[in-house]
Amino acid sequence: MHTATVRDRLRDVTDPDLEDDIVSLGLVNAIDIDESNNTIRISLALGAPYSPAESKIAAQVREVLADLEYDLDLAATIPSVESEDEVLPGVTNVIAVASGKGGVGKSTVAVNLATGLSDLGARVGLFDADIYGPNVPRMVDAGEAPETEDEQTIVPPEKYGMKLMSMAFLVGEDDPVIWRGPMVHQILTQLVEDVRWGDLDYLVLDLPPGTGDTQLTILQTLPLTGAVVVTTPQDVAVDDARKGLRMFGEHDTNVLGIVENMASFTCPDCESIHDIFGEGGGQVFAANNDLPFLGSLPLDPQVRTGSDDGDPAVLGSGGTADAFEAMTANVADMVGVTRRRDVMNR
Repeated sequence: MHTATVRDRLRDVTDPDLEDDIVSLGLVNAIDIDESNNTIRISLALGAPYSPAESKIAAQVREVLADLEYDLDLAATIPSVESEDEVLPGVTNVIAVASGKGGVGKSTVAVNLATGLSDLGARVGLFDADIYGPNVPRMVDAGEAPETEDEQTIVPPEKYGMKLMSMAFLVGEDDPVIWRGPMVHQILTQLVEDVRWGDLDYLVLDLPPGTGDTQLTILQTLPLTGAVVVTTPQDVAVDDARKGLRMFGEHDTNVLGIVENMASFTCPDCESIHDIFGEGGGQVFAANNDLPFLGSLPLDPQVRTGSDDGDPAVLGSGGTADAFEAMTANVADMVGVTRRRDVMNR
């Protein structure tokens, strides 16, 4: 068996998003044939673990090589250039969840996205970067405070398989955080660099609303894979989401897509659907800016009670849980597209 034979077969595997075969796109890192163990080892440039689209690509690879009398060992990795100054070296993807204004359910989206990825099997961290209004610990019912190691390293607590960090762990429950920009920059840097995040497939950041000091610090210091912008269908929310979109554009940050939250309410008594915050605003916003529409999430009282009780809706059952699961899958798919496109353009 020759590597050229394997490579030719891999030309039959097409990336549905980049619309070419994985060999031509440069997504095959290496092919190694071990005759002693009767094994073909293939390294693919796939960077979004548990992305449904990338799982299908891997399945196609197995299919085109299935008739060969060899065991197949697939590995997925995006080649990177490491440096001594690299931030979060063990984290494969950093996803920022943002909104132009408060009250659109951005934290709900961040918590359910992180929980959904963890539930799929990914190694996940959730960083509550909303310095002034941290509430992620309540939303996942995490009461355990971080521990310290060597008087410098912070060991984050875990819930639902996720590593967690939040200002809520470090201040009193009712204590307001009244800090100016330099102090915000300092604490955010410490919470990122001094936390033992370890090896993660995804680190989800719940940003505060708006375009202030926290966002600027994150954009300047962290290697963001991309951002998810959350809005409601309401025109006022879309107007502010547009400002957030421009902020990411000015800092050359990939926007993975738009999530429309609180899209509709189904009356439990008559089952009629009410568009309390309007209809389709997020979807139109995505289309007008040539961005992926990552999902429409319903206005469901169970989401509110789940957030208050620390029981993320994505772990439930029914239509609302399905919507959050679909949103999670779409975000993972867009992370994969972003990473694979980077490889193609190198």
